Amino acid sequence: MRAEIISVGTELLLGQIVDTNAAFLSWQLADLGIDLLYRSTVGDNFERIAGSIREALSRSDAVITIGGLGPTEDDITKEAVAEALGAEMVIDEESAERIRGFFRSRGLQMPERNLKQALVPKNGRAIANEVGTAPGAIFEQDDKVVIVLPGPPGEFIPMVERSVVPYLRERTGGAPALIKSRLLKLAGIGESAAEDIVRDLLGSKNPTVAPLAHLGEVHLRITAKAQESSEADRMISEVEDKLRQRLGSYIFGVDDETLEQVIVEELIERKLKFGLGESCTGGLLAHRITNIPGSSEIFLAGIVAYSNEAKTKFLNVPRELIERHGAVSHEVARAMASGAREAAGADIGMGITGIAGPGGGTPTKPVGLVYIALSTESDTLSVEHKFAGNRLDIKARSAQAALTMLRQHLLSLSPR
Repeated sequence: MRAEIISVGTELLLGQIVDTNAAFLSWQLADLGIDLLYRSTVGDNFERIAGSIREALSRSDAVITIGGLGPTEDDITKEAVAEALGAEMVIDEESAERIRGFFRSRGLQMPERNLKQALVPKNGRAIANEVGTAPGAIFEQDDKVVIVLPGPPGEFIPMVERSVVPYLRERTGGAPALIKSRLLKLAGIGESAAEDIVRDLLGSKNPTVAPLAHLGEVHLRITAKAQESSEADRMISEVEDKLRQRLGSYIFGVDDETLEQVIVEELIERKLKFGLGESCTGGLLAHRITNIPGSSEIFLAGIVAYSNEAKTKFLNVPRELIERHGAVSHEVARAMASGAREAAGADIGMGITGIAGPGGGTPTKPVGLVYIALSTESDTLSVEHKFAGNRLDIKARSAQAALTMLRQHLLSLSPR
């Protein structure tokens, strides 16, 4: 079965609401082995909604809409679907009584306009809403189906789980086909370089391998479609083995694992303590590390030394070093890393200094110039970066680069 999702709501187009419902539904369809071909968003406009339904039905077997089932004038999804299909709508008495009961139980008078929510296609059925007043509906026409669902996640998710999933499983013949994915996460290599290494695997059909760009990382998604979960796992594992053979230590994690999580776990295993001196990142790296449970075992101190005076006072960066080389330099970054390590009494120290913008840059030291240093008892090294983007982008890229540098250092150590 080929499916399509249409999210309805001008607020979605304006970016006022993030469409988490469509993502949730996508996962559910994958578990059913249903191929999701398109996801689209349309505003609260009757003609555009109806047009989107017609277009979707021309290429898909099942269309699922999200939103626009409320009692107000701009809640027109059900009516637009009926127009697109030429379907006659009737009041579903069970839904109507449930809506009346919803208001009675709260001691409220039901506005008559709320009864429009009980409209269902004559040749279809209602989907009970046990949480709110907006029941969903199923339109069936020939070999096509349109399922309309409300937008509030608290109503939408239970309806999908209790009604839509069983209905679609039955409609597809109860076949146990499913779609599973595994995400490999890489750091220390660019997207183009990673693609060059695995290019021949990107053309496979089942499982498929798809590169996904991510800030400071490369993600490779392996997706397999099979009749049994164990078979999909086997197919994915075979491809994963090939990717790991080629990409080696660039792969730091799988699925929900984060770079900071992997690093914190490694530091704990090695019983290494960490100290940090940040300038342009303003504490962002410390924030990411301390988001990880157990980080208190290894993270001793983080110092946000934003001004030159603070660098000197708290990280013991010599004032003459700043005057001679500037606050944004290899020399100052190394001094910050050493100072953070010594101030915290840590095994490893890091220092980050740079120009996040939008002002403060010069021809010789432009916005985006960042120096990151790592210090141990035996050595201190620094790396120059030139990042693009706005202020927040540069801060995020700097923190990501620092984590990558720290992981590379840990990989260079002797095996545990």
